[in-house]
Parts: sequence; structure tokens; C-alpha cells
Amino acid sequence: MQYSREEIINECQKALADSRTFYQKEMINYRGKTFDTNEYYTEVIAEFLCMNIDDFITGIPQITRKATYAVSGHMGNVPISNREEERIAIEMFNQSSKDGCVFDHIGKIIAYQTPLKSKKDDVAGKIDLLAFDGSVLRILELKKPDNVESMLRCVLEGYTYLQTVDKNKLIRDFGFTDDICVKASPFVYYEGTQKAELLQKRKWLTKLMGLLDSRAFYYKIVGKKYFVLEEV
Repeated sequence: MQYSREEIINECQKALADSRTFYQKEMINYRGKTFDTNEYYTEVIAEFLCMNIDDFITGIPQITRKATYAVSGHMGNVPISNREEERIAIEMFNQSSKDGCVFDHIGKIIAYQTPLKSKKDDVAGKIDLLAFDGSVLRILELKKPDNVESMLRCVLEGYTYLQTVDKNKLIRDFGFTDDICVKASPFVYYEGTQKAELLQKRKWLTKLMGLLDSRAFYYKIVGKKYFVLEEV
């Protein structure tokens, strides 16, 4: 099924009523182009967000977690999960914590599956990975190699978590000083579909990532080791 530019914009206006769940909307992963203007659906959405950036950002409320973000059960030797993305996250965490690996471009991975909720009914997910490079504490939105979600989805999901988390408390809970900054980044497979989108130099996606200060990083797997590559 194809949609018009106006239909996509109408869906965006509805979704903007709750920015917290904007990234979850089905349209975010639509493939193809509008039948009337021949634009990628994700480009229409990205343009809409660029034009309504303040409303999008302020519509994501911060949640201050009463318990610590540094979950003790996630800070040591842990069993391997059956869920692929969580398994990758744990393996990368262990590569840093056990082997002392400091990954290129993102630094040391210090935590995985960091909870954002303070109470059960909070609308919030979990941060896949946290990495620290000496000056930036980075929220990484990890996607497994065969994930086919759009890069737009990855950008918006990571940024939503960035806005949701109490950044000052996050910094303190992990023992850092207040002079570091917190940013969010898509963290996707280097041969995945998300990278292919960025290689197409999509104007509005690129502009939106600039407005959100969102920089993409890529991982590859050689043997049983993970490596991190620069953005496109």
C-alpha cells in the first residue's frame, strides 16, 4: 500500500501528541516513497520533525529513577541471554569489563540494559548500552545484524531515551563528574540496512540527526570479537 505526503504528515501530527512513543509508530519503518511526491516516507517524517523539533523534544518528559541506574546485577559476570540483541550487548560489555577493551570511537562499555523506569507504569524502555570515552557518556541504541528497522527509528529511539533519563543522576550513579556530557547514538551493524540509508545521503534524516546531535556508530564481528567503526 502506498501513501500520499499528506497522509504521512497527518500521521505525524497525531503521533506528536505523545512524543514518548513517536519512534514506535508503524510509519517510522515504512519502506518506499509517497505516490504523489515520490519522497521516501522516512524523509517526509524527518522533515516534519525538523519543522516541529521543539514540540517533539519538549514532549518527552524526564523520568528520575529513584533507584540507581547502575544496576548491580548488570555490572559483572552474567549469563548469556537467548535474545540476540541482549546477547550482543552482554558480549560487548564483557569484552570491555573482562578483556579491558576500549572500543575505537566510543570508549569503554560500562553497562547494558540500563533501566529508565522509576515505577512500573512509567512509559520507558531500557538503554541497550552505555559507553564512556573520557568526555562523553553515550547512550547506544543497539540493533542486531539482521534488524530491518529504519535508521530514523534508531535515531528517535535513542534520543527518546536520552530525553527520558535524568542525565545528572545517571552521571552521578556511575561515578562521573558533572563536566561530562551525555549523548545518544544509533549503534548498528556495519553491513546493515540502516547504514545503507545513510549512504544515500538522505537530506532530512541528516538534518534531523544534526539537530538531535545524534552520531551513528557501527559494529562488526570478527571471530568472537567486536569492533567499532566510524560513522559514514
